[in-house]
Amino acid sequence: MSDRQLNLVVDLFGCPNRCLHCWLGHMPNRSMGENADTFIMEYFSPYFERIAFYSWMREPDYCPDYQARWRRDIAISKNAVPERFELASFYRIVRDESYLPFLKSVGVEKVQLTLFGQKETQDRYVGRNGAYEETMRATDLLIENGMIPRWQCFLNEENKTEIVRLYELAGQIRQSRCPQMEFFVHEGSCDGENRKLYPIRIRKRDIPEALIPVYLGYNELLTEAECCRLLGNDRSHPTFPIGDEITLNISNRFDVYYNFTHLRDPWIIGNLKKDRPEELIRRIVSGDTFALRAAKQCTWAELAERFGDPASERVFHPEDYRMFLFNRYLEQ
Repeated sequence: MSDRQLNLVVDLFGCPNRCLHCWLGHMPNRSMGENADTFIMEYFSPYFERIAFYSWMREPDYCPDYQARWRRDIAISKNAVPERFELASFYRIVRDESYLPFLKSVGVEKVQLTLFGQKETQDRYVGRNGAYEETMRATDLLIENGMIPRWQCFLNEENKTEIVRLYELAGQIRQSRCPQMEFFVHEGSCDGENRKLYPIRIRKRDIPEALIPVYLGYNELLTEAECCRLLGNDRSHPTFPIGDEITLNISNRFDVYYNFTHLRDPWIIGNLKKDRPEELIRRIVSGDTFALRAAKQCTWAELAERFGDPASERVFHPEDYRMFLFNRYLEQ
């Protein structure tokens, strides 16, 4: 039995949104069934001393009785307690007056809300009409309940002017209502649905000057051309350490993945309904999967030469660019 902690992140109920930036990738919404959590825990329990169970992978608390569900997550976890983080459902904040008191009762003081622009842009990126109004209303409700809103904005060539306006709006809210309110921007990874936004990925010269002080990791930001030069002489193989604490994403079809990147076929470790537990656990612990075996057959220099654009000024953080290149390789 392994003494590593296992975190099981399960798409038990789905998500109300279809965000264009979703790094996991779009999946159908379906309930996994009332006994799915028991089945999953019984599958892994003989092999791990500590297991934390999370009943959501996309939208937190997206189930009819989220309070009972949270208690259940804690109860079925094994020698570990799942965490709450700063994530919550803005869908539920504006629809259930009991939700924010519940979040406060479990120790949540700050909630992150994601923005892609103003009304038309926000609604289109979230994939749901009214998403912008809901995000603004959720901000109001958080402040009214003594909680801190944290606006996360994804920046690209299409929405850069709108994000500046949102930054100005956040400044007004801080000045008049909530001095602790937080705001930051970044370009996001380039896997999952966000991969499709590569053509409009922000160029470094186009980042509005007003946003540089609130740009997450701006000093580590590189152009794609700089990333290609950085990797040009790197003859090492891609590596994805599993670590002492293993986090697995489990889709609503019971497919199992590491939480490294999107949930696409090359990254599947196995399926809980089809694979024997002994074999699946062996693959998880040893890293014996298609993607990790393929990583041993290439170098970063080769990937940069084959798939990089040495003339591109699109921006990346280096680790995000590495994953972008490796996923392109896997598709071949």
